[in-house]
Amino acid sequence: MSRRRRYSASDRSEYLQALVTEFQDTDSDEAKEQVLANLANFSYDPRNVEDLRRLQVTELFLDMLTEESDNLVEFGIGGLCNLSADRDCCDQIVQSGGVELVTGCLSSRREETVLSAIGTLMNLAAADTRPLASRDAVLQCMLRFSLSRSPRLRNLAIVFLKDCCTQEQVEEAKQQLQGHTQTALGIPLPEASDSGS
Repeated sequence: MSRRRRYSASDRSEYLQALVTEFQDTDSDEAKEQVLANLANFSYDPRNVEDLRRLQVTELFLDMLTEESDNLVEFGIGGLCNLSADRDCCDQIVQSGGVELVTGCLSSRREETVLSAIGTLMNLAAADTRPLASRDAVLQCMLRFSLSRSPRLRNLAIVFLKDCCTQEQVEEAKQQLQGHTQTALGIPLPEASDSGS
C-alpha cells in the first residue's frame, strides 16, 4: 500500500484558497514569488483548474504580467500557459483583455517567460478564441525567434508558425520583414536560460 498521502478534492480546494489568501495578505516580495510559483505549478494539474478559476487565479496571473519583478511576470505567464490548456480559461484570458498582456511577454529578456507566452498564444489559438489581434507583429516575432540560437525557442516558434498560421500568413509576414533589420521590431531575443538546453 502506498504511503503517499492522497488529498481529497476538498483538501486541495482549501489549500489553494489558503495560497491565494497568503498571496493577498503578505507584504513580502519573496513570499509573493514563492506562492505565485506554487499556484503556477498547481495550475498544471487539470484537477485544480475549476478551483483556480473559482478563486480568480487567471486574473491574478494576468495582473502579474504588468509587474516590474521579472520573477512575478515569469511565474504569472507560466501559470497562464498551464491554465490556457483549458478552454474556459482561454475564454477568461480573452475576455479580460489578456491577449495583449501575453503578447507583451514576447519582448522579455527571459527565455522561460517568452516560451510560456508562446505556449499560451498557441493554446489560445487552438481554442479558436481568435486571440492574435496584432497577428502581424506576433508572426514577425515568431519568424525572428525561429532563427534563435536557443533550440527550445527556435523549435517552439517553428511549431507555432506551422500549427497556428497559414502558409500565406507566414509568407506575408516574411515579405513585411524584408528590408528591416531585426532591431526594427523592437523585440530583443531573450537570453538563453541557464538550464543548459
